Amino acid sequence: MQPLTPPIAPTPAADTRLTPGYYLNSDDLGPYITSLLGRCETVFDVKRTMAADLDAPEAAGLTTDAAGVVEAGALLHGAVIVQTGARIEAGAQVIGPVLICTGAVIAAGAMVRDHSVIGPGCRIGFGAEITRSLLTGNVFMKHPCFIGDSVVGRRVNVGSFCSTTGLRCDRGPVPEPAIEEITVSLGDRRVSTGQTKFGAVIGDEVTLPAGTFLSPGTLIGPRTVVYPRHHIGGVLPSDSRVR
Repeated sequence: MQPLTPPIAPTPAADTRLTPGYYLNSDDLGPYITSLLGRCETVFDVKRTMAADLDAPEAAGLTTDAAGVVEAGALLHGAVIVQTGARIEAGAQVIGPVLICTGAVIAAGAMVRDHSVIGPGCRIGFGAEITRSLLTGNVFMKHPCFIGDSVVGRRVNVGSFCSTTGLRCDRGPVPEPAIEEITVSLGDRRVSTGQTKFGAVIGDEVTLPAGTFLSPGTLIGPRTVVYPRHHIGGVLPSDSRVR
């Protein structure tokens, strides 16, 4: 009897669509993010490698620069590293372990939660929430929106009320902690992410129009143009257009 769905294949390292370099240009992102991406064979390795570094920041060399500005009235919990030139404004909330890189601003009313790295020049505004994610550089999230369990490229603009989704919800009630693995479809095969929570990879210079929701395991190639629509998912090649 044939299986109803194709078996989950191990992550094929040779497939360029699964490598960090397909989505992200690591130049000029600072020594830590450049090193992080260089140590990851696939985009699925980024979140767990980053989490391990943040759990042992001294070993990862993350504690040598923590001279950024934390305004009175900002709420910080746990280990929060704010690099020189970064700023957390009054009324923002950051729950560590978190790294805020040079030039990034976490504005009043924003929330950054555990095991996240906010890269150089990022702007996180009122009502934006980030958890367990890498924002590489110059990412704009100036309005209420959510990025979780994801990797976001440089110069990405996340519109109002956009959201990633990192849990499968196609098999009845969703348990917590999650037990269903997130997989990615490449052609006629399903590829394992090795994770029960995985949101999206959004390549460099992508703009998400307001109200866009991304399915778990969405991979968006760099410079993809997304026209206003409610929901997208799957693997979108670089320079594609999604209507």
